[in-house]
Amino acid sequence: MLQCNCSIFGDETTRQAMVVDPGDEIARILETLARHSLTVTAIVITHAHIDHIGGAQKLKLATGAPVYMNLQDSELQEMLDVQAGWLGMPTPEAVAIDVPVKDGDKLLIGATEVHVLHTPGHTQGSICLWMPAERKLVAGDTLFRDGIGRTDLPGGDGRQILDSIHGQLLGLPGDTEVFPGHGAPTTIAREKTSNYFLQRLS
Repeated sequence: MLQCNCSIFGDETTRQAMVVDPGDEIARILETLARHSLTVTAIVITHAHIDHIGGAQKLKLATGAPVYMNLQDSELQEMLDVQAGWLGMPTPEAVAIDVPVKDGDKLLIGATEVHVLHTPGHTQGSICLWMPAERKLVAGDTLFRDGIGRTDLPGGDGRQILDSIHGQLLGLPGDTEVFPGHGAPTTIAREKTSNYFLQRLS
């Protein structure tokens, strides 16, 4: 209902895959994985808001894959019942984090290196995932096309999210494809020149 983007990245040779932010619709995710003959080796949560983590336990049970998350979002993760109450929806199954991640960590999906960038501001544990060889960035709810993540929820900080974007993201190559947690893809170059929030507060 919150239209979160779940991303699946698969290695064409090994058929290993990383699933990022499985908030819901796990049957649809599993169908996509099966259609491309992919085996999940990592489930990565960019931050612990319910629309990004709500389906993680179902996917973990279905695939056996470990779940990765920055533990600075543990408090939010433990508030799934509260988050569900805000939205008037059932509380999803809690998921145990198998692999804590922090800034500078690297995951390997087939031959592709995935770099963890800690980008606090939307939440304290927010991370982005940068794939240098592919020129792709999964931005969670830190950076959007023409926008930035909201900072009025628990753990949010308006100055901090701008520091994260300027310090961690805008220095990436301009042709980097950006896949946000909501809405359409964009590029780093586009957001540097067109994103109002970044221009007025640069």
